[in-house]
This record gives sequence, C-alpha cells and structure tokens, in this order.
Amino acid sequence: MSTNPSTSLTERRKAATQLDIAHAAAELFATQGPHATTAEEIARRAGVALRTFYRYFRSKQDAVSPLLAAGADSWRALLEATEPGTPLPRAMQDAVEQALSVPDEDAVQALLRTRGLLRAAADDAALRAVWYRVNQESEERLVPVIARLVGPGAQPLEVRLAAAAATDAIRIALETWAETEAGATGPGSPAELAVCCLRRLVGAMPSPGRAGG
Repeated sequence: MSTNPSTSLTERRKAATQLDIAHAAAELFATQGPHATTAEEIARRAGVALRTFYRYFRSKQDAVSPLLAAGADSWRALLEATEPGTPLPRAMQDAVEQALSVPDEDAVQALLRTRGLLRAAADDAALRAVWYRVNQESEERLVPVIARLVGPGAQPLEVRLAAAAATDAIRIALETWAETEAGATGPGSPAELAVCCLRRLVGAMPSPGRAGG
C-alpha cells in the first residue's frame, strides 16, 4: 500500500479519467460503430484533450480496455477473498455468480455495455484484439490466485489449466450471450451461461493439487 497520499490521489484521478474515456468510447462504438468513430470524437465526448487520450491509450479501440477488464477484476477479487482449501470448482462458481449478478440498474447497464462492445467487435479486428488481450491478462493474473487457493500441493500445470479454463468459460459465456437478446438475469443470462461453462470445463478437470492429474 502506498504511503504517499498525493501519489494515491494522482492514481485515482488517472483511473477516473481513463474510465471516463472508456465510457465515451463504448457509447460511441455502440451507437455508430468503431469504424465511424474517431479518437477525436471519443476525447470530445469524454471532455478531455486529444493529447490526454493518447497519453493513456494507443488507439481508439484500446480505450475500452478498462471497461472490459472491470468484470475480470471483480470476479478475481471475489476469488481472492475465498478461504484457502475451498474446492476450486465451487469457489469459482460462487465468484462468477456474484460477479455477474445484477443487483441494481448500474450493474445491468455495465453488462449491456459489454454486450454492445462484443457486438461491435464482431466487425472490428482491432477491438477483438483488445478483448482477447484483456482475457489473456486476466488469465495470467488468475494463476497465483488459484495457486493460493489450492495450497502448497498445487501442480503448476494444473493451476495454469484451471486459470485458462475459467477465463475461457467466462469469455465464451459473454460472447454467446452477446449474440442473443437474452436478459441480464434468468435463462440465457451471462451468469447462467458462465456457470454452465465452468461446470463443463473446470468441474471435469483433475484437482490442481494432485500430482500427475
């Protein structure tokens, strides 16, 4: 934890600006598509100078990465809070159910923004690349979390496989949901699909704590 309050405040302001830009980009991509949207428009919508935009993001597509990463950060934090020794499939399922739940309208809108971005990514290779990069980064950050949950007997290969399976389960669930008109809750929702994918991909795997599978 930083002991320098001014540094902490600077980082919070930076994160807030990045999120403002990300929201602006997501809104424009959803309404007019990435191809018809310029970095200048995104900066103007976010209320920042173009040089500020490029200080934080390399491209207009890259601007949405904070939004795409938010869900992964949320469920990984929930997993981190799980008691060590909890069976991994159960820990993952509980975490993803909580992360993809929609307790209020803000949560619903966050999921709908993700749906809009994934639909826009279908016709934009650069936006798809951002989505895949975010998922890859999430998978890498998940590895030590799973290793801690499993404990000293964790087998590195099985831990990595579990992290990859969990990440792909959520990615596939969101991509599948984005192709439909299913709601944010109930049948066909991200939470329901993600749990289904997790059970199939993670539940059938050997325990990461067992040597040799």
